[in-house]
Amino acid sequence: MTVRLSVGGVIVLVLAMAAPAAAQIDIAGEWAARVTEDQPHRGPGAELGDFTGLPINAAARQKANAWDASILSLPERMAQPHPGQYFMRGPGPNMRITKRTDPVTLQLVAYTLEGVFGRDDRIIWMDGRPHPSPNAEHTWEGFSTGRVQGNQLIITTTHMKWGVIQRNGVPASPKSVMTEHFIRHGDYLTLVTIVDDPVYLDEPFIRTSHWMESAAINPDARWLFEVVEETDIPRGWVPHYPFGSVRDDYARRHGIPIEAAQGGKETLYPEYELKLRQMLANPPRGSAP
Repeated sequence: MTVRLSVGGVIVLVLAMAAPAAAQIDIAGEWAARVTEDQPHRGPGAELGDFTGLPINAAARQKANAWDASILSLPERMAQPHPGQYFMRGPGPNMRITKRTDPVTLQLVAYTLEGVFGRDDRIIWMDGRPHPSPNAEHTWEGFSTGRVQGNQLIITTTHMKWGVIQRNGVPASPKSVMTEHFIRHGDYLTLVTIVDDPVYLDEPFIRTSHWMESAAINPDARWLFEVVEETDIPRGWVPHYPFGSVRDDYARRHGIPIEAAQGGKETLYPEYELKLRQMLANPPRGSAP
């Protein structure tokens, strides 16, 4: 009886130890972006004034309405990469993810991710180290730590610079925290990104992106930017629209009520369709059809 219990105990122990290993996720490899959703946002970029589906507050809306794409022509902006809150979204990116292991113990220390626009390549620390002090330096890529939970790699990123969640000026503050869930299904990789921002968002902002494993990717090579002096730009000029501006071009072009195009947490839910139908049926006097 004792022998049987011992043998059974060994079998149970082996199975218990093997089960988590079988469920581990490995995201190392070369991944080609599958832009199968929101292509206009991820390719050419969202139109000015298109804040649909974004849980932004009044401060974010005011800042986005004042944003002018010409600001990227300023010398201090010409070499600006995509910020952490956005760089996994578009365009692409095709990316190369590499394991970094301890040369002695061979334990996984980190993943490195290369290929995002501007090549602010990421390090995802997997060795359990803590995040820095809130007063530590903020960078474009932020500070990322990861942990495996079942078939997911869950990444928490802090210490990101001021950035955007969309390329038409919708802002993200340095206080934002990004949680990412990498989920692998064979040769396909899904990323669920959740941005919490106490400054500009009334609710977490959630979106998904997808990749397919490939041996023939072309990671973004634009990591050497050239900053030039634009002779026709007056010294001290900062492109912007005045605070209080409302960018209604997008709404008018697509026949959408301006209020609905301005975003907000209310617009994220199915119930908003009823309000949208009412606004379309009873447009304000003088509004465009």
